[in-house]
Amino acid sequence: MGTPSALLLMGVSGSGKSTVGALLASQLGWKFYDADDYHPEENRMKMGKGIPLNDQDRIPWLCNLHGILLREVASGQRVVLACSALKKMYRDILIRGSDGAPQTCDESSKEEKLPEVKLFVVHLSGSSEVISGRLLKRKGHFMPPDLLLSQFNTLEPPSAPENFIQVSVDQELSEIITTILEMLKVQ
Repeated sequence: MGTPSALLLMGVSGSGKSTVGALLASQLGWKFYDADDYHPEENRMKMGKGIPLNDQDRIPWLCNLHGILLREVASGQRVVLACSALKKMYRDILIRGSDGAPQTCDESSKEEKLPEVKLFVVHLSGSSEVISGRLLKRKGHFMPPDLLLSQFNTLEPPSAPENFIQVSVDQELSEIITTILEMLKVQ
């Protein structure tokens, strides 16, 4: 498949997506995006109140991220994106934009099929015990630990034919990075 143009670090809150993503991007010399920075204010308020986001909240946000990925990749930039992307449908939207969604994001779907983002998925996985332990150590993050359960319930781990690897978060950060970099060489 050759080197992917974009790398998605996915997993529930507390799996270390942003930390791993930022480090990975600096090692690869790619550009890093944290999907959480692109949530509209309404989504942030919901999460802050402990209300889980639904598909209607997430689809426009994911379409926006797809647009960013496409623009960057089209300009020759390689990208690392940290995004929970818990459901297969969410990952499909990141790859295909509104074509991946049951209802369209915007009017552009009437035109010819848009190019897809060649996305390689890294699923940072861990048990709810490991992840909740990590969340408790966090300061200033807007994910209340009780929302974690709803994330685990929503999670659809990637499976074939998705292009992915699964990496356990229950190890040192340096080991996680090494594992991912090794896998990228094989791609």
